Amino acid sequence: MASPSLKSPAGRRLVLDVANSSGLEDWAPELQKTKVYERILLDLILGELPAGARLDEQSLAAHYDTGLAGVRDALGRLALEGLIIRRARSGTTVAPLDLVELRQGYEARVLIEPHCAQLAARNASKAEAQAMFEVFADGEEAARTCDLPALVAMDLRFHAAVARASGNLALARILIPLQHKAARFWVFSFNGASEQELLDEIEEHRQVARVIASGDVEGSRRAMLRILDVQPEAGARS
Repeated sequence: MASPSLKSPAGRRLVLDVANSSGLEDWAPELQKTKVYERILLDLILGELPAGARLDEQSLAAHYDTGLAGVRDALGRLALEGLIIRRARSGTTVAPLDLVELRQGYEARVLIEPHCAQLAARNASKAEAQAMFEVFADGEEAARTCDLPALVAMDLRFHAAVARASGNLALARILIPLQHKAARFWVFSFNGASEQELLDEIEEHRQVARVIASGDVEGSRRAMLRILDVQPEAGARS
């Protein structure tokens, strides 16, 4: 059966489009293992697979209606990202929510992601910039209904798109797993968030896409810093 967390209340199928961040053909979006990876990833972020939970390959294959090979490949990639822990004798478990790791990952993102936005302003095609903006095409509806799976999927797709549009694959490979880890904590910020607060956050992301499309390198850096809750002056280079 399909995982229930992969559909919004409106019944839309969610697509993350982040697995091909490796730039390798063996993780092409249409492959079954890629689809399984993204489905498990979203459930990890949403807490459907909570921290410390044991993961059994047979049970996962049945739950996601897929083969064992795809599950094993997906778990291998998630282990490399640090989202799950695989031990020879004790099995596979969901990684704990580590606040120290979160802080360190955030510090790395503050350094890397604004630079990726700058590179995207130089290198992104019109189609890539438009795709960033269109990630939030259903944003207003998702905010109105507090559609958490859809909002998380949009956020992941947006940040992965910026990283890829930078044209620097090495940075994208570092950045996207950091975003995945941060998203496990970010979902808690939805608790009590008003529709207007969600709409404001969506608009901040759209503004990044607009500035990147305009080719404004410094403006793109500043706009990304605002998404990361860093004052642009604080993130300025000396």
